[in-house]
Amino acid sequence: MSNEQVNMPQFPEPIWKAAIDIPKFPKLIEDIEVDIAIVGGGITGITTAYLLAKEGYKIALIEAGELLNGTTAHTTAKITAQHGLIYDELINTVGKEQAKLYYEANCEAIDFMRNTIRELDIDCDLTDEDAYIYTDSDEYLSKLKLEEKAYEELGIDGDLVNQLPIDFQVKAALKMKNQAQFHPLKYLKPLVEYIQQANGLIFENTTATDVDYQDLPLVITSEGLKVKSKYVCACTHFPFYDGLGFYPTRMYAERSYLIAIKPEKIVSEGMYINAEQPTRSVRYMNHNGESILLVGGENHKTGQGIPTILHYEALEEFAHQSFGIKEYLYRWSAQDLTTLDKIPYIGQITNNHQNVLVATGFRKWGMTNSTVAALLLKDLIIGNTNRFEEVFSPSRFNGNPSVKEFLSTNLDVAKHLIEGKLEYPLRDVRDLQNDEGSVVNVNGKRAGAYRDEEGKLFVVDTTCTHLGCEIEWNSGDRTWDCPCHGSRFSIVGDVIEGPAESPLEKINLVE
Repeated sequence: MSNEQVNMPQFPEPIWKAAIDIPKFPKLIEDIEVDIAIVGGGITGITTAYLLAKEGYKIALIEAGELLNGTTAHTTAKITAQHGLIYDELINTVGKEQAKLYYEANCEAIDFMRNTIRELDIDCDLTDEDAYIYTDSDEYLSKLKLEEKAYEELGIDGDLVNQLPIDFQVKAALKMKNQAQFHPLKYLKPLVEYIQQANGLIFENTTATDVDYQDLPLVITSEGLKVKSKYVCACTHFPFYDGLGFYPTRMYAERSYLIAIKPEKIVSEGMYINAEQPTRSVRYMNHNGESILLVGGENHKTGQGIPTILHYEALEEFAHQSFGIKEYLYRWSAQDLTTLDKIPYIGQITNNHQNVLVATGFRKWGMTNSTVAALLLKDLIIGNTNRFEEVFSPSRFNGNPSVKEFLSTNLDVAKHLIEGKLEYPLRDVRDLQNDEGSVVNVNGKRAGAYRDEEGKLFVVDTTCTHLGCEIEWNSGDRTWDCPCHGSRFSIVGDVIEGPAESPLEKINLVE
């Protein structure tokens, strides 16, 4: 579908940020001491801080950028325990008991969110919806039937149906009843306000880089400041502190894409995702008094695959053919981490670091898994028994599929590390058009260059500051992305997403 038919937004912008004003917070400027230091200003960090503030703890919430500006602002905001075709897989890999606990943990997270919305009287556009996994493929019809059997074994309230409640043809769909959707920033803003009212400390533009152990753990920032606390919660994507847990070797990063449109066919109920690849996720929302459609999918490993702008175009084509497009409103992308067995890591970062807790690896289902994490972290800190501790323990190891996925993930890293070092780029910076980026040759060496819409040139060293892989240009989001562990950098080399902590080296050229 051409851009002559629909005006594609020039730069990514999540729809959630257009409807709400999140307050700004200061940068940390001196050493402090608190009960709990929480690093990461997304839904996990904010919910954990909210829960512990309610328990009377003095909290410091630290965010490297702006609060609620990461994955939480780039989500589809489905509140559901239907995480794709997961339950048949979990029964076969980790067993029925663990699969059931995974489901029940997410159900309890949904209940907590509904209760919190009611208790705080939060207006966040919450609606109860059924969730559907659908297919139009004979191959995936059999997989849906296996997932239906898993639902029966685990006591999940669901049905296999042959028609959706919207004008969209499928062979079959598996329905999970009584799920929900909402506006994530409207939900979280009152939690932030509660933390402030409870004298919690919130710091933006403060990058945590390490944990030092003395009598109590110290969070060390990039500017050398220290936050002393009894517990540290690492609620970032890749943990900012690894503690020899080797998390970059036990997870991989995937990007996915979303567009928001005014459709010609109105969708007014349900949440939908297909079973096959490429992923197609659909749900409606109310925006400025109108029903609009969120269409997502096109998952791929960060920094790998086709030019990223093509993923947006593929979603546009799907939306045009399936629902029609009156107006193209927003586009944006998200990044998520997947663990070896697809279950998040939540708990002690390693067995040797009991006072440092981690929450990561939520895959594409962060709304519920992040709340599971916050509830579990709170219990671990205050000493409550939590029946989900073992299933999410970062120290677990499931022989199958963990060995296979560990080898696959790290062979992929090695492959891209070697390929990047051997690549000899042929393009010259003088060949770049306005608003174009590319790997280029600068004095016989690999570099990354972007020329903005006014013709200004930005050149950086393409060696990722995490472990030395060679970054690639992301044409959809105008970023430099690492194919090894998912670090992302701006056009001037600043870190957008870890595990990298240091910016790319800038290269100054005189054209």
